[in-house]
Amino acid sequence: MIKYVPEMTSVVLEEIPGRLTLAVEISNCQGNCKGCHSPFLKKDIGEELTPAVVSRLVKENFGVNCFLLLGEGNDRTALLSLARCLRLEFPEMELALYSGREEVEEELHEAFDYVKTGPYREECGPLNHETTNQRLYHHGEDITHRFWHKKDC
Repeated sequence: MIKYVPEMTSVVLEEIPGRLTLAVEISNCQGNCKGCHSPFLKKDIGEELTPAVVSRLVKENFGVNCFLLLGEGNDRTALLSLARCLRLEFPEMELALYSGREEVEEELHEAFDYVKTGPYREECGPLNHETTNQRLYHHGEDITHRFWHKKDC
């Protein structure tokens, strides 16, 4: 079972480049990132994220073209099942996953259009810093550099 925190679900513009993204925070996080901004997500909290809930969330947020799971939870089978259900009901919707792990299995790269890897490391900075250890992949291609905005003098 995958659980999410409904009150933390929101439409975001900066997580996935060029996409109007519905971001859903997943609980039961398996990571241990120092400086984590949401340590309470390590707990078994929230509500079950079922295909019916996903369908309702997408329909309530007209115009979103990407669905982002912020976390993997602790049930790989349920995670992959949700991705399959989303693909069937909303074939035009892109799917994204943020895993705090350094690397993820090929099946996750195949199930999601975007996969963000790497635990947050304060000394490296977030994805928009060139020193980041995190990476965002689009169909296997590293597109992290799209977050690095150069400032002209």
